[in-house]
Amino acid sequence: MPHTDPVLIQRIEEALGQLRPYLEADSGSVSLVNVTEDMVVLLRFHGACSSCSMSAMTLKAGIEQTILRMVPEIKSVEAVNEKDEIND
Repeated sequence: MPHTDPVLIQRIEEALGQLRPYLEADSGSVSLVNVTEDMVVLLRFHGACSSCSMSAMTLKAGIEQTILRMVPEIKSVEAVNEKDEIND
């Protein structure tokens, strides 16, 4: 069952909002897909980020660290593919 707490979602979106300008500068972006019951944030890369070989490092070194700093109750951040089904 996904988390639907609007305050939690807003805090995650604020963290992503700080990062989006950097991703957009490289013709990419990221969107929040879901927050699992286990407090794992699921993101989807868009544009150039979806096919970039550095996206895994961007996810762990930049995006995850920023979200964990701003929303400490989150345990980890993972990327999902377009074809992944989210049925949590």
